[in-house]
Amino acid sequence: MDAETLTPPEEMPPELRRALLEFMAQFITENKRRRIDEVLRWRTRYVTILLEDIYQSQNASATLRTCDALGVQDVYIAENWNLYKVNPDVALGAQKWIDLHRFRAPLPEEEIEARHELPAEHPATAAAMRRLREKGYLLVATSPHGEAWGLRDLPLDRPMAFLFGNEREGLSEYALTHADAALKLPMYGFVESYNISVSVAITLSHVVERLHEAPVPWQMSEDEREALRLRWYRRIVGNAAALEREFLRRRGK
Repeated sequence: MDAETLTPPEEMPPELRRALLEFMAQFITENKRRRIDEVLRWRTRYVTILLEDIYQSQNASATLRTCDALGVQDVYIAENWNLYKVNPDVALGAQKWIDLHRFRAPLPEEEIEARHELPAEHPATAAAMRRLREKGYLLVATSPHGEAWGLRDLPLDRPMAFLFGNEREGLSEYALTHADAALKLPMYGFVESYNISVSVAITLSHVVERLHEAPVPWQMSEDEREALRLRWYRRIVGNAAALEREFLRRRGK
């Protein structure tokens, strides 16, 4: 049993998960436990982002820092042509605390069979968008062109996933065509677009601040927070897999 093969916390019986949390907590300082509890209070899955074919590692990494800083737990990544690479010097460890959901072309056969035929171009984007729709997200494409919502117009009555394209071409035509709505960020200069990491920061900072004041269920459930707390405990405790194996042995699991 290693860190990669541990049972996902979401699949554990709640009683076992809570007992394991109590066991692991003794190997974590009180200050760190308090910090984790404080961060979990602000964590959300009500908003998320989908990044399409980002190829500059500094931008890929800066978006992760922004998501962690603003409490956005999930980042979806479509890799049709470009691999998403994290630069540790830019991300500063943010990748440890958020969940990356990667869709990479060519997709595994089971992914295609489960979701019917995907387009020859941008199959990773299509698969990611379908997954987000299955989870109930409204898909909002960011684009400087055409009719679109402004930041103040965004509805907060349902979860939203914001789609961002790569540094050169922006979002693909597939993403723009199949999104549910569009968002245009305010710009008053000569340039036609922001840097991708700046676009993510502007969008999320505005939306998250509004969410904190809105009567919508933006916070994670207690069950979600509990599962995430265990995953974070595993990441900061040395020899977490060996300790967990010993814990389960004592319980006869």
